[in-house]
Amino acid sequence: MFLGALITALIVLPINKITQSIFFAAFLVLVIGIIDDKLNAKSKDVAPVLRFLVTILTAIIVVGSNVSIKFITNPLGGIYHLDAMKISFPVIHVSILLSDVISVMWLIWIMNILNWSKGIDGQMPGIVVISAVVIGLVGLRFIPGGELATLDVKLSFIIAGCALGFLLFNFYPAKIFPGYGATALYLLLGVASILSSAKLATAILVMGVPSIDALFTIGRRIYQKQALFKGDKKHLHHILLRLGLSQRQIALFYWIVSAILGIISLTLQSASKILAILMLAGLTIGTLFFLHSFLKNDTDKINS
Repeated sequence: MFLGALITALIVLPINKITQSIFFAAFLVLVIGIIDDKLNAKSKDVAPVLRFLVTILTAIIVVGSNVSIKFITNPLGGIYHLDAMKISFPVIHVSILLSDVISVMWLIWIMNILNWSKGIDGQMPGIVVISAVVIGLVGLRFIPGGELATLDVKLSFIIAGCALGFLLFNFYPAKIFPGYGATALYLLLGVASILSSAKLATAILVMGVPSIDALFTIGRRIYQKQALFKGDKKHLHHILLRLGLSQRQIALFYWIVSAILGIISLTLQSASKILAILMLAGLTIGTLFFLHSFLKNDTDKINS
């Protein structure tokens, strides 16, 4: 399925420096995913640290082709031109554009939060479908004359179509499962979100719940002095499963929340989106604290 996404994109999208870099980076992740799947058959896997280094490398390859977040809108008015700001390292006489640094971090973040959203059948592809459609709709707003010829719009709907096709076989009870190779699709989604006129607030909002859950997980692991790259079963979807919800109910919960947030993001201005993100963060973090406290006596039953 993920190879199909690359082939479809290769056929539909124009071949230039940007698309060549995107295809190469996504193909690199896909190859690592295939190797990881082969090792999984032998009860082994590619080391998590190595996989993380690969995501960094692929993000750098994409951003190196001039795919970056050029600006962000100030919710109070005005625009911050990130491509005009530099981070300097005097000792080694090197300067890096702030836009490139943020773009690399953004792509790495997208790839990782969606990788952490594979714990429930159908959860991840549903989130990807909704996110890609919303990002594509945002891109349509910035096409002169309503033409459907821009890279971000085409890429967004290719991602949505491929993820929807996968979802048909991944919804509970799943017949196929996403391996690490699915990271190629997440990378493409991250690229589409950057190309859609840098509307990051929209992407952050529509993927808000898995993003905040990921932040909470990172903070929890640091506080508990656990390895950041070691998986556990304490994500929100795992807790909901422990509380008695079925896999279908949990997947539908994520889809509905993502769809509602996506619709809201399409109707709000920048300042309102920031407020919505803060409200969502507060509500989700509060819910996570409550659920962890509620299940405190059963934490030994939640496998690490």
